[in-house]
Amino acid sequence: MSRMGDVLAGFHAAWEFDSDSVLIRYERGLRAPKLFSALRERRVPFAALERVTLEQGKRGTVVLRAVPRPGADPLTEAADGQLKEACDPYKLVLPGDRELLAEYYADELKGLLTESGPTDRFLVEAPGVPLSFKAYDGKASFDGRTVRFRWFWTGASSAKWKAGDQSFPVSELCGVEWRSPELFEGYLRLRRKGADERPGPADQDPAAVVFGLGYGVVHESLPFAAAVLAAVRGAR
Repeated sequence: MSRMGDVLAGFHAAWEFDSDSVLIRYERGLRAPKLFSALRERRVPFAALERVTLEQGKRGTVVLRAVPRPGADPLTEAADGQLKEACDPYKLVLPGDRELLAEYYADELKGLLTESGPTDRFLVEAPGVPLSFKAYDGKASFDGRTVRFRWFWTGASSAKWKAGDQSFPVSELCGVEWRSPELFEGYLRLRRKGADERPGPADQDPAAVVFGLGYGVVHESLPFAAAVLAAVRGAR
């Protein structure tokens, strides 16, 4: 980049460029996506990025977008393409009169991206722990070592009540499956080593919590899923 510490500010986010990474600071406020407020800031190494694009946005804006390499970011891996466009943590929306400046930074970034293809480890840090959120049928918590589900009598199925509250050490997990609460029948399921690869419905599975209206919201459940996923991969 031209100078370390250069900052490109847009709507709801600002990118601060360093010699080997970009620090994305997200706006916190009523108009900003709640996921951005929850993430606060993220340092993204250039090695974690596959490409950069610049395109026309809505209402006379331009959109500078970075695309992470497969496997580089636990957040996008957990999201698995389910995030809405407005919540893309890798896009920066700028006023149309800053198009030339955006084009300059896009070209500069493209010149710094030397890696491509899947990575064998996460290159972007996961959200910090401890984390917790309320699902429809229980409370999920994670301290970095163990995931715990505590069932709510108002929402949990009889199968989950019979199984009792659950505790899952990271060492016993092989992955997570997150289905957005903005889709039909959202849930967070923990994948256990040696368990059935075709588990039953999430509302009957003691290794899953289900989402509902106001429960398991994206800005709470997705960072949680990403943190668990990063811990599972790191323990391998």
